[in-house]
Amino acid sequence: MAINPRNRGPLRTLAALIVMVIGMYGLLAAVSTWGTAQSTPKLGLDLEGGTQLILQPKIVGNQKINEGQLLKAVDIIRARVDGSGVAEAEVTTQGDNIVVSLPGTPDAATIASLQKSSQLRIRPVLVLGSAAPAPVPTGTGTPTSKPTAGVGIKPTVGATGTSTATSGATATGTATTAPKSGFPQALAAATTPTPTSTTAKPSATPTATSAAPAAKPKDASDLAWVTPDVEKAFTALDCNNPKDVEAIVDDPAKPMVTCSADGTGKYILGPTEVAGSDIRNATSGLQPNTSIWEVRLDFNAAGTKGFCTQTSRIVSLESPRNRSAVVLDNQVITDPVPSTALCAGNASITGGFTAASSKVLADQLKFGALPLSFTVLTQDDISPTLGGDQLSRGLLAGAIGLLLVVAYSLFQYRALGLVTVSSLLIASALTYAAVTLLGWSYGFRLTMAGVTGLIVAIGITADSFIIYFERVRDEVRDGRQLRAAVETGWVRARRTILISDAVNFLAAAVLYALAASNVRGFAFTLMLTTIIDIVVVMLFTHPLLSILANTKFFGDGHRWSGLDPKRLGARNVSYAGRGRVTIAAQRATAQRSQS
Repeated sequence: MAINPRNRGPLRTLAALIVMVIGMYGLLAAVSTWGTAQSTPKLGLDLEGGTQLILQPKIVGNQKINEGQLLKAVDIIRARVDGSGVAEAEVTTQGDNIVVSLPGTPDAATIASLQKSSQLRIRPVLVLGSAAPAPVPTGTGTPTSKPTAGVGIKPTVGATGTSTATSGATATGTATTAPKSGFPQALAAATTPTPTSTTAKPSATPTATSAAPAAKPKDASDLAWVTPDVEKAFTALDCNNPKDVEAIVDDPAKPMVTCSADGTGKYILGPTEVAGSDIRNATSGLQPNTSIWEVRLDFNAAGTKGFCTQTSRIVSLESPRNRSAVVLDNQVITDPVPSTALCAGNASITGGFTAASSKVLADQLKFGALPLSFTVLTQDDISPTLGGDQLSRGLLAGAIGLLLVVAYSLFQYRALGLVTVSSLLIASALTYAAVTLLGWSYGFRLTMAGVTGLIVAIGITADSFIIYFERVRDEVRDGRQLRAAVETGWVRARRTILISDAVNFLAAAVLYALAASNVRGFAFTLMLTTIIDIVVVMLFTHPLLSILANTKFFGDGHRWSGLDPKRLGARNVSYAGRGRVTIAAQRATAQRSQS
């Protein structure tokens, strides 16, 4: 069967819409079958219930908590929850505690992200050792002919041939062997006394002095930061003891003794050179052409300068002082070795991340550090405040509204009303798929306010069809043939529809930006359905009507088509040249005959 040439353009447009619908439902079926998605929209706290967490601030010493800190913490926690893909959460204060109500059952990563301060600092590494505390040295060993490579702290050679090391041990022909896990080992392994002058007597006794030089540190990588007190703290720290890890102090202006996040190593770090407040943005993703997940950081001017200064300095230092430690919540999560100065204003953090953990960290850094750290005081399941009964009533109200629109369309537009019905069905199918996929990809949850937005959208969507149909009928009344009336009416109606939808979208966007809690759900669904309305009108309603205009039933204006010229009171027309149709000539002839 040959295709009418006039229908080829509209058919291609309808084919594009069909491909879109099949693609959306195919994706939904795939992620529901093989992924973590569900085949129905996720419901919000008021319809499904969820989990309530009461977070208690961690008090350090005589620390005082003020209202400003709690309010700032509430804002950051709310941003973290929304950023993690959990929508419609409620975050409030209760005395000095913070109450977080999350829909559904949150995973461990989400709960952990609410507790941590997520204070990030980038410091240079001074000393790197194993994680356990050092037992008391007991044995001696014979020095080798060449110093053993250690953690990168070099001895300084005095004028008399005495090798001054930072371990504090005295070598007299044999070197004291420090335990593998202790601070003396970390220094002595690299500072085995070796004669440096050919004139020195064999009987000269080299001595190792204290690690703390009298001179003021020149920069953050200067070993002058390693004072006896720092040595003592490093030696005593046991990274496998939770109490020791909990007691770690992170003062940005001072050196820091800390552990790696995996508990396998401990560090002495120089003062902070880049702080979390210097991060302008943080995103997560795969490194190009690899399967390694990373967190990408963009620094502001201060962060760019600090990171450039640090990397420019440490690239020429010995190991481990050529490492840049990224400290998150008092622990080192990674300590990369830059191969060149990094002054472009960005950096990448890697370290065994998954897609979920990299996104959690990126959100934590992007939204800023909490002024306090928290512990989970209680965690309880909460029942829905409205429940399935209210949802059923809301859906019933939507169904009644839809039936009324259908009844009015069939009464007013007869067979043309079927175009309205089919357009509403297409819009409903797209909306269902979009809401469900957004629940899977972005954590969007449908609340009662969101359901209300979907119900209101029925009228808004039907309004677009009515504008178009009335424009077409106006053209028919003016004497145009239906095929021409469909296209001319579309040109005129399209602008009105776009302006109307733009106003609706703008109002919903402002409401979404300024409102809070469930009102945002209403605004979001209103924005979503407005976009879908434009898609349906452009890709379905207009091309379908163009195809119907080329049929005998509609094109010849059957009395049940809704486009009957006689029923619409069409005027007689005359040809005015160049394809223009007008009744002006007929009126002029009638006036002349009367006179």
